[in-house]
Amino acid sequence: MNVEKSRRLWLPVAVTGVIFILLGALAWMLFSRVESSISPDPVSIANASLTNMQEQNRLTVFSASYNATVTTTLTKLGLSARKTLIMPGTVRYELDLSKLDADDVRWDARDNTLYVEIPAIEIARPEAHIEQIQTYDDGGILMALTDAENVLDQANRKKGVEELARQAQNPVQVRLAREAARRAVRHNFAVPLQAAGVEAKIDAFFPYERSRYKERWDYSRPISDVLAEQQKKREAAQ
Repeated sequence: MNVEKSRRLWLPVAVTGVIFILLGALAWMLFSRVESSISPDPVSIANASLTNMQEQNRLTVFSASYNATVTTTLTKLGLSARKTLIMPGTVRYELDLSKLDADDVRWDARDNTLYVEIPAIEIARPEAHIEQIQTYDDGGILMALTDAENVLDQANRKKGVEELARQAQNPVQVRLAREAARRAVRHNFAVPLQAAGVEAKIDAFFPYERSRYKERWDYSRPISDVLAEQQKKREAAQ
């Protein structure tokens, strides 16, 4: 992996994250105008943040660059040709925020903690840097007499994309993407809460970590249930 290129790619991802957080704060400001007569309620604020996140749909939390080197050999008419391709490419790691719903966000009033189960990281299809592709061939006669070169190019490009996707599964990069996603989700919930002067902790985790949070998750309540209960109390008080 090209580390320097990967670092440069983090900048636009970071900018996207900042925009994402600012949108969350804006959502809370709009929400606060409507609810200005009511004291800050962490569950209502969290619900407004959740709605804003769902509207963002997909969020790129991390991006990295890789280099794939692949070779294909073709034998035809008693001759053989071989071609090697070096394909640089970028891979994005994303969160599908449309999969995050109210049942995935829980509030524990005992310790003022919001628990959020984040959707699994999704790795987007690699984007090959076509203008940077390099090729080396061996088999001029077969290429001159047949369409071997075109066949080899197509095979190599397919294999190159597959190799980039394989490299993107690197555990180190996946871990970095998960941590970036965790920070983005925490910040998006935390900013509106802080703007409202509400002290609350945000604990974001992935489905594979559920067993570590089982007891706290079972004791906490989905924000949808809390909001429904609040609505019933308001109606009863009228």
